[in-house]
Amino acid sequence: MESLIQGITSITMGQIVMMLIGCILMYLGIKKEYEPTLLVPMGLGTLLVNFPGTGVLTQTVNGSEAEGVLDILFKAGISTELFPLLIFIGIGAMIDFGPLLQNPFMLLFGAAAQFGIFFTIIVAIFFGFDIKEAASIGIIGAADGPTAIFVSNQLAPNLLGPITVAAYSYMALVPIIQPVAIKAVTTKKERQIRMIYKAESVSKMTKILFPIIITIVAGFISPISLPLVGFLMFGNLLRECGVLDRLSLTAQNELVNIVSILLGLTISVKMQAELFLNVQTLMIICFGLVAFVMDSVGGVLFAKLINLFRKEKINPMIGAAGISAFPMSSRVIQKMATDEDPQNFVLMYAVGANVSGQIASVIAGGLLLGFFS
Repeated sequence: MESLIQGITSITMGQIVMMLIGCILMYLGIKKEYEPTLLVPMGLGTLLVNFPGTGVLTQTVNGSEAEGVLDILFKAGISTELFPLLIFIGIGAMIDFGPLLQNPFMLLFGAAAQFGIFFTIIVAIFFGFDIKEAASIGIIGAADGPTAIFVSNQLAPNLLGPITVAAYSYMALVPIIQPVAIKAVTTKKERQIRMIYKAESVSKMTKILFPIIITIVAGFISPISLPLVGFLMFGNLLRECGVLDRLSLTAQNELVNIVSILLGLTISVKMQAELFLNVQTLMIICFGLVAFVMDSVGGVLFAKLINLFRKEKINPMIGAAGISAFPMSSRVIQKMATDEDPQNFVLMYAVGANVSGQIASVIAGGLLLGFFS
């Protein structure tokens, strides 16, 4: 009873607030199904790290240091960037670049939809963040959780907790945020533009060569991005080479599942009350929303710019699919298209832009590391 009373009286209001935040994360993951593979373990992890004297973190007991299991995992998987990179192998194995290879000009939309990253960096600097912190906040706009973790851990590890929460939260909220952002910069007539899809087969050799060529090009343009690009393309090569199907399925399922569990629990090390509850965290979450919205808007405006010079118009909503939230964003674009015109099918174009956004986001992350690391 004495130990129970001591535990209750030693807990702080900040720790109680963080426990409530942990419960909210689990609610969003379980009830709303918002990125449950990360939010559920992160939510429970937030509970674990906010108990006074918790054994999951390193504590000094009787003059000797007892290393906590989450600190061990953090050093092994986050500090070394191992967990995000392993997830990229699985992501690469899940992605079919066929729609992009059928319409290579969709790569332009992947690049244009990274506008919000650099816009937010400038805004964050204006509000007092240093350049490395601003770059870490801006990468939230890529809508790519592993890239956000990888970049922020190198440039601003003190901001890793709120950046991770913001990145994965906005990824989960794509169906809510993107339609509002797109409708703000398009007309109904523009959203009704039909695009004729011509199905063209992509050879097996092309699909095999694509990840190899992208890796080589990234190596020359931004060699520091090779951990991100290389692991992503390695996963895709497992998928497309045709002789490693067993490894490809393992990467898509067992590998991603195991690492997601460990990543979610381990990130909660940065969800301690003294690290998370401050004005800076609120600003990061707000700037993350700005980055995400401006990425979507940037892609749409780029499509509208191209339409000024094209005879066959592009549905500008395609540009918003250039963010990295695959495949959620492409599904949102198709739903919006059919809402405006039930006979309008732009999914394959949207998927092409969406997978190009996956490549563009990791290259953007590599460029930020190259500039500011």
